[in-house]
Amino acid sequence: MSLITLIRHGQANTTARNEADYDRLSPLGKQQAQWLGAHLRTSSSDGGHIHGRIYCGTLTRHQETAQAMGLGDHLVCDPRLNELEYFTLAQLMEQQHGVAIPADRAGFITHLPRVFQAWQRGEIEHPPESFEQFETRVREAMTEIAAGAGPATVVTSGGLIAMAMRQVLGLDIASMARMALAIMNTSVHRLFPIGDTLSPVLFNAVPHLEAPERHYAQTHL
Repeated sequence: MSLITLIRHGQANTTARNEADYDRLSPLGKQQAQWLGAHLRTSSSDGGHIHGRIYCGTLTRHQETAQAMGLGDHLVCDPRLNELEYFTLAQLMEQQHGVAIPADRAGFITHLPRVFQAWQRGEIEHPPESFEQFETRVREAMTEIAAGAGPATVVTSGGLIAMAMRQVLGLDIASMARMALAIMNTSVHRLFPIGDTLSPVLFNAVPHLEAPERHYAQTHL
């Protein structure tokens, strides 16, 4: 079983209200990714090597982040590492249950767990995938990556990282939602094998954004 480093993509299109419009990095998102790539290269023990097995989802924002980090060589794109379709789920919640989509981050703090809970209970009709399908694909992808030889880096999204943490920590849906809300753009998370299971040893780290002049780039949306 191998160490897995999970990285959330850079800031995407913050004005988007659907999946397609959201799926591209903002100029700040590309800068965040460039800073992270530079940090990982300069801080690695072998003078620049980043974990040899590099994975990402097939979404544009995942691949743009990996490219900006300098991870383009030998990149494996796997659709199982894609984000859940939150905008689509939110639109279905509004249509089917009259729950308005919030316009600001404060609104999302209560909206996201409500959507997750309804999704898990099967109360959203005709979702793009069921909660169980999302849970299964994340588990299968993480299991396969962990079984590979040597440490791996995975560029993905906050919802998938929260699901991976739910699975290794046994989190309930409310806790998973709080974790998803906390995850910053280009944050670094690590799952380390302890015994025969993966355990979190790092969560939401942004060492490349800790300098005072970069605090403005510590974004959630």
